[in-house]
Amino acid sequence: KDLQFFWPDLSLSKRQNLTLTKQVPIFKVSKFFFSVHSLLFVFSVMNDLSNASLTEHQTSFSCKPIPSLAFYTLLPLFFIGLFVSIFILVVVHNAAFFLSFLLLYALVASFLAWNAINWRHHNRSAFMFFLNSFPDSDLRLAREGQLVKVTGVASCGNLSLETSYERVGRCIYASTLLYEYGQFGLKPVNVRRSCFQWNLAYCERFSTDFYITDRISGIRAMVKAGSGCKVIPLITDSKLVTTTKQCRVLSPHLTNWLRERNLSADARLLRLEEGYIQEGNTVTVTGMLHKNDEVVTIVQPPELFSTGCLWQKLLLPIDVDGLILAPGCS
Repeated sequence: KDLQFFWPDLSLSKRQNLTLTKQVPIFKVSKFFFSVHSLLFVFSVMNDLSNASLTEHQTSFSCKPIPSLAFYTLLPLFFIGLFVSIFILVVVHNAAFFLSFLLLYALVASFLAWNAINWRHHNRSAFMFFLNSFPDSDLRLAREGQLVKVTGVASCGNLSLETSYERVGRCIYASTLLYEYGQFGLKPVNVRRSCFQWNLAYCERFSTDFYITDRISGIRAMVKAGSGCKVIPLITDSKLVTTTKQCRVLSPHLTNWLRERNLSADARLLRLEEGYIQEGNTVTVTGMLHKNDEVVTIVQPPELFSTGCLWQKLLLPIDVDGLILAPGCS
């Protein structure tokens, strides 16, 4: 029989202290005997991405691709240019310089705002455009240590995941996110939580080692997306539950799901999203190729690599730190 393992439910406010609460089943392991060795095996190949997701949402307001020096330089230049252009307008009665100055700074501000919005959405546009412009690699010709992009059908390794809400099994990646709409009077989950916007209240996101069959060469490669690997998932989560101001009543299934995780089951504005990659789906993986005899493995690049300036999208370079996991084209 299948053995069901449990991962400690760590609410967002307690993840840093690793406070053990009620146990929540998130995945199943088939054909394993329950022992200390099998339990250690599970935790050695399962990758918990929940804390990384929390960090992304907490720092989503920053503009990392834009150097701070740029702001400190452009702001004084703006006031100097504005003063000079107004002076010329008053003395010479010529508005050409003033209008040109406003147009130039409007373009610069739009460029910076566009990159800031992309960063706020976790660089999804930059990553997807980079992947689309990066050609698929042929594993027969790729060299050891080369950055490769492989698209093919995914299959589970020794361990498969199961989504926590819909109970979709045989997954290589599973994500369940719960958002709350911030209002006055609600106790914030973290200090960065804001009112009158959707805030991440709870997160379960995991990945594991899996196999991918290259659709170009037909070679089957192991993808090391398990424990210790930084994974950048570009999987779009589907909205499963959304409560409104007119209807805040929670379904019995959602109520039980919340109580199992020691979360409040009170009627409020909630949005639950879930995303996954199931065995048999087409997936695109970008990482470093490692060859050892007949074994082909795709691992996390040991160093950062840059997307470069994406001028077609007017995006500044983004540093990529991890294995990119994205849905592939069938």
